[in-house]
Parts: sequence; structure tokens; C-alpha cells
Amino acid sequence: MAVSFITRLLTLALGYAYPAYECYKTLERNAPEMEQLRFWCRYWILLAFLTAFERLADCTVSWLPMYGEAKLALVVLLWHPNTMGARRVYDDYLRPFLAAHETDIDRGLLELRAKATDATASHLQAAVTLGRACLFEAISLVSSRLQATRRPKPQE
Repeated sequence: MAVSFITRLLTLALGYAYPAYECYKTLERNAPEMEQLRFWCRYWILLAFLTAFERLADCTVSWLPMYGEAKLALVVLLWHPNTMGARRVYDDYLRPFLAAHETDIDRGLLELRAKATDATASHLQAAVTLGRACLFEAISLVSSRLQATRRPKPQE
């Protein structure tokens, strides 16, 4: 348990915090080096894909022995100055894959956006209809109570 916690903490520090700070330093230079910016963009793109894959495949890979340690080694391998793995993995694997499927991915994203827009519009319309019904019901209830208090009580 403690080893897992330490591994996760190191992964956060070395896989997210340190690269984020290095990216920040690169951006804030008076004349940022384009190649260094490209490197950090590659790193963050790869990390985003790895994180998405990990979330989808968590139940099938997280139980593997030394999984956390392997993930830590991978993120360090991706940014470490001696390996610059992000450049190699991005250029050799991810970029060719995305380039080959870019049209399909773009089409899928457009369809997903259209479906999300339609779903949002229909849910918003349903919420407005429900809101109106609740508002009219509340107005009717308040009105009937006001009328009840204004009616003169029959004298006994």
C-alpha cells in the first residue's frame, strides 16, 4: 500500500508537475525555442492519450505487477533529456496513426458534437418545460392560498 502511494506520488511529481514546470519555463523565455516547445507539446499529447487509455483499460492493466512502477518509468522515459522518448514515440507511432485516421476521427468528432448539441438542446427544452410547469403550479398554489385568506369567513 505504501509503495503504491509513493509510486503514485512520484508519477504525479515526475509525470505531471515537473514536465508542467519545464513547459512553463520554455514558454516564458524571452525567445522560446520552437523545438523545445514542440517537444513539450508531443509529451503532453502522449500523456493525454496514455491517461485516456489508462482510464479505459484500468481494470485490465492496473492489476499487473509493477504496473505503477512501469508507468512511472514510462513518463520519465518520455521527457528525460537522455532519451527524449516523447519525440520518438510521437514521431514513430502516434503521429502516423493519427494521420492515417484523421479523416475518420474528424468525422466522428463532428457527429459527436452534433449529437451532443441535439441532446443538450432537447434536455434544455425539457428543463424549460418542466420549469414552466413548476412555476405555474407554484403560482397557482400561491394564488389559491391568497384567495383563501381574502375570502370573508362566514359569521356564526
